Formats: sequence, C-alpha cells, structure tokens
Amino acid sequence: MRVCFYTLGCKVNLNETGALEQLFERNGFTVVPEGQPADVYIVNSCTVTNFGDQKSRKWLRQAKRNNPGAVTVLTGCYPQAFPEAASRLMEADLVCGNTDRRAILDNVQKLLEGHERIVAIQPHARGEAFEEMPVDRFESHTRAFIKVEDGCNRRCAYCIIPKARGPVRSRAEASVLDELRQLAAAGYREVVLSAISLPSYGTDTGTNLYELIEHCAQVEGIERIRLGSLDPDMLTEDGIRRLAAVDKLCPQFHLSLQSGCDATLRRMRRPYTAAQYLDIVGRIRAAYEGRRVSFTTDCICGFPGETEEDFETSCAFLEQVGFLRVHVFPYSRREGTPAFGFPDQVHEREKQRRSRAMHLRAEAVREKVLAGLEGTEDEVLLETPVSATLFTGYTRLYVPVSVSAPGCQSGEIVRVRLGKYDGARVSAQFLGKKE
Repeated sequence: MRVCFYTLGCKVNLNETGALEQLFERNGFTVVPEGQPADVYIVNSCTVTNFGDQKSRKWLRQAKRNNPGAVTVLTGCYPQAFPEAASRLMEADLVCGNTDRRAILDNVQKLLEGHERIVAIQPHARGEAFEEMPVDRFESHTRAFIKVEDGCNRRCAYCIIPKARGPVRSRAEASVLDELRQLAAAGYREVVLSAISLPSYGTDTGTNLYELIEHCAQVEGIERIRLGSLDPDMLTEDGIRRLAAVDKLCPQFHLSLQSGCDATLRRMRRPYTAAQYLDIVGRIRAAYEGRRVSFTTDCICGFPGETEEDFETSCAFLEQVGFLRVHVFPYSRREGTPAFGFPDQVHEREKQRRSRAMHLRAEAVREKVLAGLEGTEDEVLLETPVSATLFTGYTRLYVPVSVSAPGCQSGEIVRVRLGKYDGARVSAQFLGKKE
C-alpha cells in the first residue's frame, strides 16, 4: 500500500507528518511523493488563514478526482477548529483533528477494508495529555525537529490556534531526552525545539523551558540547539541568563512581534508594548556580554484599525531593533477570532501594499546586519550540496551561507569566515572542520 502526505503550516505540523509517515511505514505502507499514484492521500492542514483551508480542500478534491478509488484523509488544525465545515467536505473519507493521531492508521485500514466514511473529531479538553509521537529521522533534513509542547493558553485577537490546538500540554522531559539521544546516534548534530507556545513548556508540569534546554545540552553528540518562536514577555531575567550560559544554544532568537506599534499591539491583545519588547532584546544582548546574537521575527501588516502612521511606526521599530530577518505578511481576516468582527478593516489592496513596503524596509535592515558581520568567523552546519564541494547552510546566528568545503559532507559542522551578502546568501570562506 502506498500513502502520500501533503503538509501545510508550521514546523510542528511538519514534525507530526514525519511521525505519521514513520507510523505508516512501520505498518507496511510505502510513503510516496506528490505526483505519484497512491492508495491513501493524507492532508495535514493549517487553518491560520482561509488560504490554508482552501489549499487543503483543493488538494483533496484533486486527489479524489485523479484517484477515485483511493482513501482520502483530512486531519490537523482545520477540522479541529472548524469541525462542521470540515465534516461537510465529502471528498475526505476520514475527517479527524489534532487529537489521537495514532487512530488515523486504524481508521485508514478500516476504510481500505470497505468501512463507510468516518468523521472522528474529538474536542480538546482541559487536562488532556501530550500525545507522544516520536520521530527518529527527517528525510532531506540535516537538522532534527523535536516537538516538546502543544497548545496555547493565550487569546490574541487575530489567532485561531488556541481553538485548533487546545490548552498547553508539555512533553515529559525524559521522553524528549530519549528522542534526542536516538537522533544523536543517527548522526544529527543540530536540533530545533519546536512547539505551539515554546515558552509555555513546563507551566503545566512544574518545570520550565530553561531547565529542558540545559538538560538537552548534556546529550552527547548534539552540538547545536536552536529554538522555535518565543513570546518576549514570557522570558524572565533568570531565564535569559541561563540561556546565555548554554554554549550549545544557537544565539539566534525568534521573538514574536506582530507589530511595532503600541496601539496595534493593544488591539491585537498582545501582552507587551514596543518598549517592553525592546527591553527584552537589550537584556538578551547584555546577557551575552559582547558575544554576537541575532534576532528574527514575524510582523503583520494591515491589522484592523492600523493607520498609515501606525504602519510607519511599526516599520521604524524593525529598523530600531535591527532584525536579521523579518517574516512579513498581510493580516488575514479569520472567522472565529475576535478581530474578524473588528471595525476599520483595512482593504486587501492596502494590506498587500503595506506588506511589500515593509518587506523592502526589512530587507534593507537585513543587508545592514549582514554587512556588519562581514569578516567575522562562525560555524556552519553544511546542509544542501550544490556540487561535490559547494554547500549551503546556516551559521549559529542563522546567517544563510554558501561555502566550498572540500572533503566534507552534509551534516558536518565547519568553521568559516563570512563574506559579502548577494541578496540570497553570504559567501563564506572555509577555514576547516570543527574540532
């Protein structure tokens, strides 16, 4: 039996798809890429925007049209957040959400044996446990992603994720460390701790993210640890100090921003001001005591009520922080969120215009940051081979580089000296393998 997966959304979704692929493989299925015929088609959906829902529906309909005898599955955040709408999608033979992922295999096998259509969407409940779905390899990746937490207890005005993912649930530390050891034994040198609300790790179990990172750093064979997105207001003074003391932790922090304008942040129901965000940036820089550190973020353009002055304030804030990279995107009006009904909705054309303008401003900041790193030395995890000796990869600061490294291979960490940025990557000089 052949199974084909289609994944939308975040790193957590990618991690969960990887776990499902391995679950199916262990039970006799062969995972095939898109474009090849399969007996089972599974969409792991994202519902952050309406466009994600549309992509899921379109892919399922096409799969059913081209393979009318195949079993089709819709799972993930879309059916969890909007169960009634998802259940009406008759092109899906199985509709299920983000709970009890392991049951997908059993239900698929029932459908292959002739069972009638199955809708199995279980609502999230307070006190539910973290669902263990370990992954021991990542196809075409030289870094490993470990899911350590699920759910979010916040209620930002624009976000449907708490409804799709439920309350905060932390993975047991022993389970995380066991998976980390297996990944190290498989040759992975860099791991990324991924979650829906990473700083919330341990708030439901009596521990915290800082302790987890310290223990992860003790795993032999793991040389670099990278973190997913962090809410700045959830970082404590003691926690920042502890992070800076972990040598294996890459000093690149993805601090969620969404807007650099206080008025917009209040409407978004984000629990910090631009000044408080800037203070956290300063505290992180101070904790590293002169060592280089980088910041990346996300920013929304055209949130309801955002004026041209608000937008300019947000752009200026990006320049003030000096972000290495900013993911800029237009506000997507999402049914089921408070902001859906807010007054003063910004026209779609204006949202797109502001997104383009902010992107250009953010790229100018990026060029300035990278120019400031020219001539400095760092370590690169070699990832994609371009030729027998040329590789692309990322430094500890998350600078994208291309480097000629004779005698090396993907997955190795090498020392480099950074050169010029060409608009895509920094050209780096190979200095030797990491000792």
